[in-house]
Amino acid sequence: MPSWSSGRTLDMRLWLRGPDLRAPRSSWEFCRVYTQLSPLPAPQKILAGWEAISLGRQPVPEYFNFAHDVLDMWAQQEKAGHRPSSPAFWWVDGKGAEVKWSFDELGMQSRKAANILEKVCSLKPGDRMMLVLPRLPEWWLVSVACMRTGVVMIPGVSQLTEKDLKYRLQVSRAKSIITSDSLAPHVDAISAECPSLQAKLLVSDASRPGWMNFRELLQEASTEHSCVRTKSGDPMSIYFTSGTTGAPKMVEHSQCSYGLGFVASGSRWMGLTGSDIFWNTTDTGWVKAAWSLFPTWAIGSCLFVHEMPRVDTKVILNTLSRFPITNFCCVPTIFRLLVQEDLTRYQFRSLRHCLTGGEALNPDVREKWKCHTGLELHEGYGQSETVPICANARGTKIKSGSMGRASPPYDVQIVDDEGNVLPPGEAGNIAVRIRPTRPFCFFHCYLDNPEKTAASEQGDFYITGDRGRMDTDGYFWFMGRNDDVINSSSYRIGPVEVESALAEHPAVLECAVASSPDPIRGEVVKAFIVLSPAYSSHDPEALTRELQEHVKRVTAPYKYPRKVAFVSELPKTVSGKIQRSKLRKQEWGR
Repeated sequence: MPSWSSGRTLDMRLWLRGPDLRAPRSSWEFCRVYTQLSPLPAPQKILAGWEAISLGRQPVPEYFNFAHDVLDMWAQQEKAGHRPSSPAFWWVDGKGAEVKWSFDELGMQSRKAANILEKVCSLKPGDRMMLVLPRLPEWWLVSVACMRTGVVMIPGVSQLTEKDLKYRLQVSRAKSIITSDSLAPHVDAISAECPSLQAKLLVSDASRPGWMNFRELLQEASTEHSCVRTKSGDPMSIYFTSGTTGAPKMVEHSQCSYGLGFVASGSRWMGLTGSDIFWNTTDTGWVKAAWSLFPTWAIGSCLFVHEMPRVDTKVILNTLSRFPITNFCCVPTIFRLLVQEDLTRYQFRSLRHCLTGGEALNPDVREKWKCHTGLELHEGYGQSETVPICANARGTKIKSGSMGRASPPYDVQIVDDEGNVLPPGEAGNIAVRIRPTRPFCFFHCYLDNPEKTAASEQGDFYITGDRGRMDTDGYFWFMGRNDDVINSSSYRIGPVEVESALAEHPAVLECAVASSPDPIRGEVVKAFIVLSPAYSSHDPEALTRELQEHVKRVTAPYKYPRKVAFVSELPKTVSGKIQRSKLRKQEWGR
């Protein structure tokens, strides 16, 4: 197999074998690979049907498999000439190497990968597999292969420690793992304590004892594979999500919850069409990677990926300038860094729609981005347990600082701690109605943890753990995680409000707010601030007072940070999201 690190665009057709095409029994019976049907249903009609299901207007089919019923459908349209053979997947490493796959090529490669899972790793439907890879094409291939085989995929970030890996492998009882050279030694160190682990796949150009080389196996694998027939409610993926107490929980999603649940948001919030190229800078281990894969490919768009080992604003801006990316998404923290750059040096000729989510968007970042690019930032909000809960949909009015309105089919409300709906303007828990009917695009449960599952529900609602308010127009405003909210002298203060106020001051490049212990008030607001270069030499005490007075003027005076720390950097995830929890633990000594 050719190396994917070579300095040229790889022609996948040179090393792909021809597909084995077989006819399905019907449009909803999904156990074979598509062949040429005549006449073919129009893509617009198919998409309209999926969107109706996504919006809750049509029932969910009994059987569904995203790989077969979506990806193979697009491949079928390509082969019939109803869709141009434009890329479905486009990967670059920033050093000259590129990988481009049409839907047909993606299908052939993922069937080869599916044969590896079934025949080499001996995985069966319902078995679990951990995927811990950086942004390499193999992550997307194996994700689709898991769908084809009914194997439940468990993504993880490449920053996992031995302790993290051991916990996840043990509690999930995963039978296989695929990872890269950097994490393989950590897996070896704990694999003896993970009795369920049977097969280890390595994505590398080198070999390692005890591991099977995925790239070598892929080169020799057959393209002939019959997709497993999965019910819509069969498990498809598990994500580990952390809370305020206890170990990370396992969030299980079904074949349809993500596979069909993202169709409406793909067009309405993400603004995707079949000719678009979408780039999301997220890490493969975060749920936002799924939030990119499913809507992009459901709409028939191209998914763009840059390997980018770490966040680099110049790499991002150069990529947006060089490649015909039409739709772009990253977390608000990265947008804040981007607007600090000289954007007049870059031209985004193709870019037409921008998204953000994962944390609160400060209004000043939105305004600066729009001023420099002419493009709005469409903020959305959701969790590992859901698809988008709220969003500023394309073509709707955006209220600065708001997450937008509820996204169908969700009924979103602000409720008190007993699950009672609160009137507009009152702060409370952001909640999604799950009774009398639980939305199909929702997690099944916290696996093996009925107590946590029960604790997430109050009355007729799922409680997100986030606090917010809704105005009379139905727009939602994020106030912070319940565990991030600071209770100072009986005042409940959301960190986002303070951070947004601080961000308006020119001295502030980045900031985060967390709780800090106080002998009189119990806890107080503490701001951690990265200064703009122009203010780095200012007197710290005078600047602290200036910033405190600034916050008092911009928002309610009781919210001002009584403690201020100037720092060189803030703790972040690999995708650039600020980790307030680390700052809080640092302050409280735990």
